[in-house]
Amino acid sequence: MTGAPVVERSQGAALTLVGIDRRFGRAVALDGLSFAVPQGSICALVGENGAGKTTTLGILAGFLTPDSGSVDVLGLGPYHVATHRGRVGILPQDAELPTESTPAELLYAWARLQGLDPGAARRSASTCLDSVLLGDRAHQRVATLSHGMRRRLTVASALVGDPELILLDEPTSGLDPAQARHLRDVLATRRGRATVVISSHNLPELESLCDHVVILEKGRCLRADRMDAVTGRDRELCVHLAPPFPPGREAIVHLRLPPDDPRELPEATSELLRDLLGEGARIVEVRRGGALEERYFSADR
Repeated sequence: MTGAPVVERSQGAALTLVGIDRRFGRAVALDGLSFAVPQGSICALVGENGAGKTTTLGILAGFLTPDSGSVDVLGLGPYHVATHRGRVGILPQDAELPTESTPAELLYAWARLQGLDPGAARRSASTCLDSVLLGDRAHQRVATLSHGMRRRLTVASALVGDPELILLDEPTSGLDPAQARHLRDVLATRRGRATVVISSHNLPELESLCDHVVILEKGRCLRADRMDAVTGRDRELCVHLAPPFPPGREAIVHLRLPPDDPRELPEATSELLRDLLGEGARIVEVRRGGALEERYFSADR
């Protein structure tokens, strides 16, 4: 990124973006975008169509160059093939595959491009195919694979070589529920040993998998925080009661710990439930925080 100011890597961050601007003609894709992603986290990149998610991933992956601003990827500055080779795995949006090749051939080629020697490349290709349940299709032409199989193969391509950073744009698009669940389990195994950034419109799926979230709107970052903080799972509780309700109580009892409250949520939960049971309340459900989807559409997100 010629002429861009050097960005100092945020402590403990795998990715840091500061003041990123990107236009396509007159259209503004990113407008002073700034955020950081903690190292070892699985991060959700959330926003409506046109919010800048795919453009952001393209800049992180080196496919696009910012008009201004600074990017740091894994503490090595902006993405550069010579510097980041073997350290970054990428699944672009609407990735296409050569239909005459086989999964084994493709993953072997990508592993070699990541810098693995022939033996290691074959082993990595085989491991990644097995992880996405395509080991039995390793030597069939891509043209014979279903849409879901091809999608799983593209995800495997981002995992080959065991990269430190994995960038995924809509990885479960077109997968059936069982396949999507298995893929989430595969990605969850990367937590702590790699940083994974996932762009998706499936907010319940992101909530179940991710521990960090970045919310984009019109090319800006509205919020970047822990998933528990965004959903309120670390400081909020909702208790549903069945009638008849104790005096002064209603069907739903809310608890929100203020920032200066020294108690942890489990301690406060125990105290509240003890009080409710002592009042004769009949507890139907206890829920921590709210859903990511609910918080995404709320005014105070």
